[in-house]
Amino acid sequence: MQTNPGSISEDMVQALAELAELRQFVGPAKEFWPRLNACAAKLSGADHLILVVRAAAAAPWKKFAEWSANRGQSRFLVAFTMQLEDVANRASREQSVLQKLEEDSAGNHFILGLRLKLHQAAEEVVLTVFLSGVNQTAAHEVLLRLNLVADTPELYQKNLSMKQAHADVEKFATVLDLTVPVNNETRFFASALAFCNGIATRFLCDRASLGWIKGGYIHLTAMSRTEKFDRQMAAAQALEKAMEECFDQDDEIVCPTPDKAGVVGRDHESYAKDQKVGHVCSLPLRVDGKPVAVLTCERQAMPFAALELQQMRLACDQVSRRLSDLKRWDRWFGARWADIVRERAAKIVGPEHTWAKLAGIGVALLLVVLFLLPVSYRVEGNFILRSDEVSFLTAPFDGYIEQVFVRTGDPVEQGGSLLALRTSELKLEEASALADLSRFEREAEKARAGRALADMRIAEASAEQSKARLDLIRYHISNANIRSPFAGVVVEGDLRERIAAPVKQGDALFKVARTEALYAEAEINERDVHEILSRSTGEIAFVSQPKLKYKVRITRVEPAALPKKDANVFLVRLTFEGGPQTWWRPGMSGLCKLDVEKRTLFWIITHRTVDFLRMKLWW
Repeated sequence: MQTNPGSISEDMVQALAELAELRQFVGPAKEFWPRLNACAAKLSGADHLILVVRAAAAAPWKKFAEWSANRGQSRFLVAFTMQLEDVANRASREQSVLQKLEEDSAGNHFILGLRLKLHQAAEEVVLTVFLSGVNQTAAHEVLLRLNLVADTPELYQKNLSMKQAHADVEKFATVLDLTVPVNNETRFFASALAFCNGIATRFLCDRASLGWIKGGYIHLTAMSRTEKFDRQMAAAQALEKAMEECFDQDDEIVCPTPDKAGVVGRDHESYAKDQKVGHVCSLPLRVDGKPVAVLTCERQAMPFAALELQQMRLACDQVSRRLSDLKRWDRWFGARWADIVRERAAKIVGPEHTWAKLAGIGVALLLVVLFLLPVSYRVEGNFILRSDEVSFLTAPFDGYIEQVFVRTGDPVEQGGSLLALRTSELKLEEASALADLSRFEREAEKARAGRALADMRIAEASAEQSKARLDLIRYHISNANIRSPFAGVVVEGDLRERIAAPVKQGDALFKVARTEALYAEAEINERDVHEILSRSTGEIAFVSQPKLKYKVRITRVEPAALPKKDANVFLVRLTFEGGPQTWWRPGMSGLCKLDVEKRTLFWIITHRTVDFLRMKLWW
């Protein structure tokens, strides 16, 4: 360190200027660290400088930059190198260190260590300096000057981070601008066209095309600035072939293909040559890590830069999910359901020949179910609700209806009034009969007093006749109010519109049934009656309440069939295991199913056909 004050002052000014530049430097690291070493050498006037680094606290120190003034004795430099690790460790702990060279007996050789500040880095960097021909005070002054350098690496790394952040913001802004029109569309084709137009406009492409995988092949889906195109054209087929080349390799392809690219671009080169396109690039669009589409860009003016490819790649990653969702849902529901089934089935049976595998599995399961799975077999028939106790109430005499107290469906108590016949005429007849009876009794007494025996006999007979007639009239009056013989429900007879209408003796007016003694009468086809002869249980459901099922038991099967329009039927009496419900009424109908036994589905489906063929072909 043998320099004059003038040169030191000039070196200091130059070093400070370089240090100021380094604080704003944003170039590569391979340029920064040598310049920092040279700047530190000018500030310190050192004989030798070495930058050492280690990745962790226990890791060994490694040299990564060195500067030498090409002066000083070699044995001192060797000693400096030997003490390098010890100085670096002390500087790592104490931030800075100043110590004499152990081999120096004169005491004018020093080693300086300074830990440099880094920005959010796990590594440690230490600047080690060898000084010769100086005293303790001068060495301490050099160490103070070197502290000006300590924070320069930290500032450099912050500058790089800011530069990268600015580039990332610009890159993300470009990508966001591309995704906005894609997200605004609600149909797949419109969204794909907006994406192609955005790519072509932003990256100055002559054409941007999107191809989507369908049935194992790429189909050209959208093309920038073109709403309609013919996929049968040779150019479109060549483009799809180039897209498939990118899809199969699941990697980006740039044409002209760079050296050592690691991808095959033969179809891209052929397409570029045939279409006279200078530069072509294709990028796969992935969903869940699997390629689903390919974006191909073409332009004549200039090749695609690395930053542009990175922005395109990011844009593809951002829109792939949106386009995939629109592609899936922008179809009729049958195709959507088929895709959902196929995707889920592919996870189980594999992605190849999924439908064929599913069909085979389905047929096998169907055969197993048809031939091996027993299910309950039931005989069906129609039923009607009937009552064991039914009373038909008729008119007791000729007369006119005066009052009607019930209508069909009304419950009645025992002795309850149902209908009243007019009795005004009967009461007149009663008065006339009383008068005749009184007259004949007086005539009989007069004849007895006059000892006219024959006249007395005639008068007494006439009186008895009048009394009989009076009893009949009074009987009719007492029966003019028709009453229910038992508690039940009116099932027939709505006479509310026949008030004042005449009725004849014996005309049926009401039908009353007892609801506690209801049973179901089922009609079973003669082809099935043999199945239930030894059976006893089943279920019924009413037409009015088909969701409700009621357990029944077979109590009797009529021995003779009844002819019906379609076929002969047997009447089967069914009783209820849980008793009748309050809302049941005689005459209600529904469907009954009587338990037989478990049979295979194949037998249940085919036994009618088999029976028909046996009758026709006489098997």
